[in-house]
Amino acid sequence: MLRYLHNLGRRATHMFLTVARIMVPVMVLVYVAERLGLVRLAGEALSPAMAWLGLPAQAGIVWATTVITNIYGGIAVVAALSGEMQLNVAQMSALGAMMLFAHNLPTEQAVVRRAGASALFTGSLRLVVGAAYGAAVAWACRLGGWLQEPVALGWLSGSGAAAPAGPPALWPWLLGTVRSLLLIWLIICALVVLLDLLERLGFTRWLTRQLAPVLRLTGLSEAAAPLTTIGMLMGLAYGGALIIEASERENYDRRTLLLALCWLSLFHAVLEDTLLIAALGANIWIILVLRGVVVLAIMVALAFATRPATRWGRRLAQAR
Repeated sequence: MLRYLHNLGRRATHMFLTVARIMVPVMVLVYVAERLGLVRLAGEALSPAMAWLGLPAQAGIVWATTVITNIYGGIAVVAALSGEMQLNVAQMSALGAMMLFAHNLPTEQAVVRRAGASALFTGSLRLVVGAAYGAAVAWACRLGGWLQEPVALGWLSGSGAAAPAGPPALWPWLLGTVRSLLLIWLIICALVVLLDLLERLGFTRWLTRQLAPVLRLTGLSEAAAPLTTIGMLMGLAYGGALIIEASERENYDRRTLLLALCWLSLFHAVLEDTLLIAALGANIWIILVLRGVVVLAIMVALAFATRPATRWGRRLAQAR
């Protein structure tokens, strides 16, 4: 038993160190960018685009912060701007969906790159799909007169969720970073144990059979399906760590890696992140159900475009 736990611990620690070597330098760069005010400048530059999308100018600051930091950073900005930013349910749903599609890009796309897919392609995909989806939701709801009820954000300014304006001080940031890394290590340990248990119980094989119809549509190999599913539920950093480790062991082809990591980039941490955005007043059907359908359609299109007989498929095969 001790030998078994020791082997699982070594595997989990190796996976964590692989991800940490990617995440820590990026987290430092993001902190420096916040200290220099670059995040807020990026948000202000996005203000005209937000108006075109049917969102208030302050939404640009929220999305820029979310893209460069994470969902929690974006929520902190929503809290800080809650007194001056007026949103209805449709606009909150559109902005929330954009935050869910594109957040923490520097760190997460670095993980994607290490796992074997292009960080530029997957990151651009997240930004383009997020902006297009947000615009479609905002415009469709405004034209149809749907979800026009105002969202009450005042409660954020009086809660612990409201972070002070401006970048965090060094010591609290260091403590928060250490806590985040420790949490990631603990979650990876739990996932390794859970995966091993599910494999021994035969649940992994059962899950793969249940996902077979969807897999045939998206072009994802059965071997990568359980890891992709876990990443969708838990998050890209955790799913990416599993895929990095499995890729080194299973030697996935480039098409499988691209499709798996595109799926994870667009649709991950479904439970935690969706609940956070729903708490702000977003419509759950828009930020979860419809978003999932759109992602599935995109994955089907990507699978079709990267078939071996197509030009993109031949390029992937040659790149291997």
